[in-house]
Amino acid sequence: MTTMTAVLYLVRHAKAGTRRDWFGDDRLRPLTKSGLAQAEAIADRLEPLGPALLVSSPYRRCVQTLEPLAARTGLPIEIDLAWSEGAEFESALGHLTTLRDRTVMSSHGDVIPELISALERRGMVIKGEPSWRKGAIWVIHREVDGREDGFSSAEAWPPPV
Repeated sequence: MTTMTAVLYLVRHAKAGTRRDWFGDDRLRPLTKSGLAQAEAIADRLEPLGPALLVSSPYRRCVQTLEPLAARTGLPIEIDLAWSEGAEFESALGHLTTLRDRTVMSSHGDVIPELISALERRGMVIKGEPSWRKGAIWVIHREVDGREDGFSSAEAWPPPV
């Protein structure tokens, strides 16, 4: 049986205003001007890689992070609660194993480190220095052979701006 490698892109949402300066529902907190520029730069980086699916936490800042990429590719942004702030990493992990090659996900600074750590405990190799900053992109390699999936390696691209 042939083994193929699926590549998944896990993006920490771009820069958003601070919680203490936001007086509304935190789920509605938007990207800042520099965060919007980061979102454009993330699209610059990911568009040439041919994204096949865009998935986001329902939080506004995560959706806004993928909007430039969605506009350029014509792909809709699918909302998935598994990527929400405060979600258990097991939920995201369960979804990660079903996503197709070249899926781009937008999530939060609490979900991503827990998920990457869980994958590392399961044998995934981290190449290079981890980056947890806003706008960082994790490139995750999943080996698919038809019987089972295995996460082989991941590397973090630093934030674009």
